[in-house]
Amino acid sequence: MTSNVPRAAAFVAVGALSLLSPAVAGRASPLVAMAVATLPFVLVAVVALYVIDGGRLFDLLARPGDYEERRLYGLAGFALAGAGLALLATRFGLPPDVFVAGVALLVVGNLAKESVRATVGSGDPFVATTGFAVGGTLGGVAGHLVGETLATSGAVSVGPVEPLLFLAASGALFAALLRSMLFERDDPLVLLSVSLFLWGLVELGPTVEPTRVFVGLAVSVFFGYVAYALETASIQGMLTGVLLAFLAVVLGGYGWFVLLITFFGLGGLSAKFRYEQKRTRGIAEDNEGARGSGNVLANAAVALVAVLAFAASGSVGLPPALFLFAYAASVAAAMADTLSSEIGGLYDGPRLLTTLERVEPGTDGAVTWQGELAGIVGSVVIAGIAAVAFDLGTTAALVVVAGGVIGMTVDSLLGATLEGRTLGNQSVNLLATLCGAVAGALLAVAVGVVRLSLSIPLSV
Repeated sequence: MTSNVPRAAAFVAVGALSLLSPAVAGRASPLVAMAVATLPFVLVAVVALYVIDGGRLFDLLARPGDYEERRLYGLAGFALAGAGLALLATRFGLPPDVFVAGVALLVVGNLAKESVRATVGSGDPFVATTGFAVGGTLGGVAGHLVGETLATSGAVSVGPVEPLLFLAASGALFAALLRSMLFERDDPLVLLSVSLFLWGLVELGPTVEPTRVFVGLAVSVFFGYVAYALETASIQGMLTGVLLAFLAVVLGGYGWFVLLITFFGLGGLSAKFRYEQKRTRGIAEDNEGARGSGNVLANAAVALVAVLAFAASGSVGLPPALFLFAYAASVAAAMADTLSSEIGGLYDGPRLLTTLERVEPGTDGAVTWQGELAGIVGSVVIAGIAAVAFDLGTTAALVVVAGGVIGMTVDSLLGATLEGRTLGNQSVNLLATLCGAVAGALLAVAVGVVRLSLSIPLSV
């Protein structure tokens, strides 16, 4: 057993202080409950910063960076983050069981990851990440159940486990993604982010179909591993794709997942297509074409928002189909833009979209007719799949195609005018997919495939 395992176990013990929140919530006055839930975390932080400065206990709890000033900054930061969340749980509406679940999935996930490393001895980040995600999911479910038991004095009606599994798995994947992008000393930021993420999902209150949870986990992880094994995505890109795909399956449906995975698959393969030739021309993606989390999010963040809006459409008074078209059009825009860039960049004679003057291959905002044609074909592919998956008619399918082409064109326009000056490539991709989504939704309303029935009260 390595030193990292007992350290992770010690953080589990500190995380157990979160159980005080559901234990006192509703049983004591607000001020007393706040004090009981937060002060132990604050005390741990004070001890970490001003009491323990050496010895075996320091060595057990210290991060590598703590040795320079002989202060347990990692533990103190974690404890202060716990105190902040305990304050939210006792005074500002964060469900205490969600707080416990957020803490549990992080600390148990860390323990599982370090245990896997010590047992398997593998340096493969996929193995360690899998250990974290699995352990975090189990820890999140257990933390939620224990927190709910304490909050209700044991009067827990055992319901379906799938909603808990959905929350815990989503949180564990989100935490794994953040941990792959940040340093271990940033665990306080991960803890805060994951707990707020879980709170948002709970407030969203989606209807979770049991089968979708298990199928979503299985197919998302499978395709994520394939993308990582084929080196079309980095570990961060793989985690981002798995999380987005899982949410698409559970909150949207299987058709939503198929659209997203089609983009990830064809987009990743197109980046690998004639990669050496692209490298010679100076237009190849970094990391041998493996897409990172920033690239994946830039192309799929709008689709994720559309999925979440679809799940919440009943409470916002807008038809769910509006967000379906926004989702499909944003994915079509991402596909069109990716194929137009990856295919069009292989041909000579590109022209700047704004002036039509000839420029060098790889110039921001430059297009070729071959690339434009590839982009249109990509948008048609997504629209065709959407037509089958969602039983769309010809007019509705053409709306998706139009949204994709509009998004692709906006990408080229922004590339020719703002990219490299005020916007980066990922910002341009994000704005292009947003414009595609908005165009798809507005066109769907304009041609009558989505009908809005807004009742606006008038006052004199």
